[in-house]
Amino acid sequence: MQTLIAIPVFNEEKYVRQVLDRVLACGHDILVIDDGSTDRTPEILDGLGDARVRVIRHPTNLGYGRSLRDAFDAAEMGGYDWVITMDCDEQHEPDAIPDFVRAAQADNADIVSGSRYLVEMPEDDAPPRDRRAVNATITREINDRLGNRLVEVGGALLTDAFCGFKAHRVSAMAQLDLTEDGYAFPMQFWVQAAAAELRVVEIPTKLIYNDPNRSFGGELDQSDVRLAYYRRVMHCELIRCAARLPEAALVEADCPCPGA
Repeated sequence: MQTLIAIPVFNEEKYVRQVLDRVLACGHDILVIDDGSTDRTPEILDGLGDARVRVIRHPTNLGYGRSLRDAFDAAEMGGYDWVITMDCDEQHEPDAIPDFVRAAQADNADIVSGSRYLVEMPEDDAPPRDRRAVNATITREINDRLGNRLVEVGGALLTDAFCGFKAHRVSAMAQLDLTEDGYAFPMQFWVQAAAAELRVVEIPTKLIYNDPNRSFGGELDQSDVRLAYYRRVMHCELIRCAARLPEAALVEADCPCPGA
């Protein structure tokens, strides 16, 4: 099983070197998507000197979703079977990569999704209250609309819609038509995964918040604005995929997309 580890980064000079050193120890190829960093991140990446690390550079910040889409495309072009995505701010433990590899090797799922809420761990950090509330709200709404299509393997509803620590079957990702560039990427991702009837399983990951004040940027730091944005993207995608989804998925959203 050929596995690629894909790591989006944006201004991660504080963490990027130590994270990559730990990921390299796992023995897989690495793709770093530098999403227009303006700090020392590009310089640090240039100095790695390791052939196992490939870097894609965006000239400006194009968004988290765009970085993940680039990762899926690169994994397909590179002939990989699975691509594992993780963050570069030490909130995802490189030591957990083998857990995702083992779950992928079981060969009964198309998406192995990390969950910070599936199992409570003694060392877990307390999440910022507004982020936990938004995550819980969106996760519940995804389950209400799509749960019957997303629980084939795990046998239970999703517990964490936003964890970026995931293993993706590359051939399954090639079935999706993902276009969302920003932080609402998971909304489009889950709707399309349900429409394509992809098999999903969750595995537990640690809940780590090194920087609870980390910014989403601009108005998205306001939880009500962020929630409305997530709902709007989900609603648009539900309409787009309506022909492949059960009627229960098409309950009116609070924030319909423009022109809907």
